[in-house]
Amino acid sequence: MSETHESNGPGTASGPDGNEPAVHGSSGLPVARRAAEVPAVFAARFNSADPAAAVAGMYAEDAVFVTPAGRVARGAAAVAEANAGFLAAGRPIAVRPRRITEVGDTALLVVDWALVGTDVGGTATDVARRGADGVWRYLIDSPTGGDPPA
Repeated sequence: MSETHESNGPGTASGPDGNEPAVHGSSGLPVARRAAEVPAVFAARFNSADPAAAVAGMYAEDAVFVTPAGRVARGAAAVAEANAGFLAAGRPIAVRPRRITEVGDTALLVVDWALVGTDVGGTATDVARRGADGVWRYLIDSPTGGDPPA
């Protein structure tokens, strides 16, 4: 059975109900307990005091990151390196989920995003998976969905 969520709300880093994600893991950082929470949790972590460490926890162990140039980064170190350019901008991220489609423990996420105060942004096409611990993490992170960032 699949489930689809759509959003036409404002570009915020809030949860699907309009509030900041409230579920926190042992690290004190928010975690996504529902697929619809993944974009807001990612934004909250990206906008935290230590974004590189916080964002790293958003990825499954076998995750990949598809760079704007189409290169596939595999493994934690390569994913962190691929994310470094976005994090180096030092700007907060705003996200607006367009569509989230779940099938079992896997979800397709289509999310508009922008680095606040810049012209960097795009539409991500991502895949998230629910882990054995019940937390949703990125399996495939493609921030520009195959297109160069705007």
